[in-house]
Amino acid sequence: MAVQTEAALVAALKQRDPAALATLFEQYSDRIYRLAVSVLHDEVQADGVVQNTFLTLIERVQDFEGRASIGTWLYRVAHNECLMRLRQAKPIVDLVEENDDAPAMPTHLVDWQTVPDTILSSSEAMTEMERAISRLKPDLRTVFVLRDIEELSTAQTAEILGVSENVVKVRLHRARLALREQLAAYFEERAR
Repeated sequence: MAVQTEAALVAALKQRDPAALATLFEQYSDRIYRLAVSVLHDEVQADGVVQNTFLTLIERVQDFEGRASIGTWLYRVAHNECLMRLRQAKPIVDLVEENDDAPAMPTHLVDWQTVPDTILSSSEAMTEMERAISRLKPDLRTVFVLRDIEELSTAQTAEILGVSENVVKVRLHRARLALREQLAAYFEERAR
């Protein structure tokens, strides 16, 4: 979305123009839904996140200052809504974090270039990829979805999550390594 187009859209939203809301909903609702499903693993909850995100937009559009793009702002609202729902669903008992300093060493090594494209792009492989993504830790999964699926920049992802760009880069690297490890055995078996 062009800067002046976005500025005009935000101005129309502040004037309570339903067409501006419809435009934003059409542009971002599916993306927000995918993010919410990836974080919550619940399609009904994800629908609620989409609804609450756009309700927040309606209620707080006057507070939008334009320091970030409206899309980044919506992702941030959606991510916070997801976190709130996760906290309500299960209280956090273990406050000790894992030692994230040491990267896991791979146990399966696959030369991905020897795996035929037909296997990589099959619906079965896509299903296995979705399963692997769903098994990632929530912080890694969220970064992976925002960066590699939604194709947001590192800066946008950092702003949405409220972390530094370096944290985003580290989490993305770890997510990719974890996915590679999870999928290695699957593709190794099919590449033979």
